[in-house]
Amino acid sequence: MTDPSLRPARGSVLALDIGGTKLAAGLVEPDTGMITRFVMVPTPRGDAEQVWQAITGLVGPLLVARPGAIGIGCPGPLSPADGTVSPVNIPAWRNFPLCERLTGLVGAPATLANDAICAAVGEHRRGAGQGAAAMLGMVVSTGVGGGFILGGSVYGGPTGNAGNIGHVIADPDGEPCPCGGIGCVETIASGPSMVRRARAAGWPGPPGATATDLAAAVAHADPSATEAVAAAAHALAVAIVSAAVLVDLDVVVIGGGIAAFGDLLLAPLTKECTHYGRNAFARRLKVRLASLSGPEAGLIGAAVLAAAPMGHAAAFFSGVYDG
Repeated sequence: MTDPSLRPARGSVLALDIGGTKLAAGLVEPDTGMITRFVMVPTPRGDAEQVWQAITGLVGPLLVARPGAIGIGCPGPLSPADGTVSPVNIPAWRNFPLCERLTGLVGAPATLANDAICAAVGEHRRGAGQGAAAMLGMVVSTGVGGGFILGGSVYGGPTGNAGNIGHVIADPDGEPCPCGGIGCVETIASGPSMVRRARAAGWPGPPGATATDLAAAVAHADPSATEAVAAAAHALAVAIVSAAVLVDLDVVVIGGGIAAFGDLLLAPLTKECTHYGRNAFARRLKVRLASLSGPEAGLIGAAVLAAAPMGHAAAFFSGVYDG
């Protein structure tokens, strides 16, 4: 939600990248994509106000720069029209008025977008998707999200939730998903899902194991870890090829915690995409790992969208951003 009495100012944008495991914020120069200040904390497991207090503590030190706009990347579902969020991987927030809270705290207009859309914009502006006319940016981490750039412009859809590739059904007989669906890509290919699958198959993994630990096990040829990653590659490929043939993609850029796997994931994923993408136009699809590290792409993308003309969600859902 944007207060019409507030307008984005020239200069730094306060950008936030909100996730199920971490909260990141930074001051970003949207014209160059340079991040001049950066802070990050774990996402609390408490109630809605505890998560909000973590946000206020995170951004407080950055407010001395008097940012002229706020860009927010958050997992969905979300409602850019009224500035509320209900992230699947932050159960404490349901219809949480994030934009209203941040606008009141900072005194600047807030632009809200799906975190994967923000990451896609960041990679399109400064990363592995530069120059792509039709791109899907994916974030594979605690959850699985996506964002489209079509014809060089962001496509968020009428509600701002387009690109939610983590909730494409990859296995109709699979596990229930927190979104309410069955067999979503996220139930197979997210970091926690891969760890859970590997453990069920006998991988001993350390307590609190993450995708990074699983990647190390795959590098050492652990069969249970390798099978879990192969299942994730299969689910991701089914969704990616489906998206590619629907909107004629030329590039898919994959970031998030999954990047820890590098070629251990990219090689089987590329093979699976080649297997399923039999149409001639789908065979030109390039699958790449993100080139920006950590939350960098999401922060840059959130800042670029916040600095767009009109300074609100409708600006980029109508294609104002032009990379």
